[in-house]
Amino acid sequence: MSNPDPISVRQTFADIAHRYDLANHFLSGGIDFLWRKRLVGLSRKGSCSDILDLATGSGDVAMALRKNLPANASITGIDFCEPMLEFARRKRDRLKEGAKTMRFLVGDCLKLAFREESFDLVTIAFGLRNLSDRKKGLSEMLRVLKPGGRLIILEFSQPFFWFRPIYYAYLKGILPWMARLVTGDRKAYLYLGSSISNFPNRSDLAKELMEAGFERIFSIPMTFSIVAIHLGEKPTTHCQFAP
Repeated sequence: MSNPDPISVRQTFADIAHRYDLANHFLSGGIDFLWRKRLVGLSRKGSCSDILDLATGSGDVAMALRKNLPANASITGIDFCEPMLEFARRKRDRLKEGAKTMRFLVGDCLKLAFREESFDLVTIAFGLRNLSDRKKGLSEMLRVLKPGGRLIILEFSQPFFWFRPIYYAYLKGILPWMARLVTGDRKAYLYLGSSISNFPNRSDLAKELMEAGFERIFSIPMTFSIVAIHLGEKPTTHCQFAP
């Protein structure tokens, strides 16, 4: 499979932005709330005063972080789809406190407009597989992290072997039609199925993180391993950045 085309991916998300949250909650049976809760719990186990949430979309992860981290923690959400960011900003503006320490910006994960060592935590949920150049994206995440800073990835993965026939029957046969009922767009969720089936398993993604320069890498499979959280840290010394 060729790498995702950024223009097509951006348009896909723009088309479903108005129903994106509803579709996620409905099609996952509400389990997506538990996945994000696990990510937030892990984020609290280290320094998190300056946070960058990549592929933030409608801001669900950023908002979950905001509600569970100290109010003075600075949270920046980046996405390349402006219609999605509009929904993220609406959620932020409804906050009773903490809104001033949140910002949502249009940006490119492959060319982040931040100085080196700007953040002590970078998160990305269900966006890594959409990058047209995963190696370059991981390199940028490493670059903007402070030494000892952490990367937390929440992403679809390859399910346990025994569960694969059931999962892919749902993902490719049933989910697109259910998605059409919710969003009116079946094509977007056909892309979802193909992007998931071609994404690396936990072991292979761990190797990519190691090659990018991260250390202390480990992963946590969830829900029969249909999703996984991957964690990595930026070394405190002798960091090398890929060109």
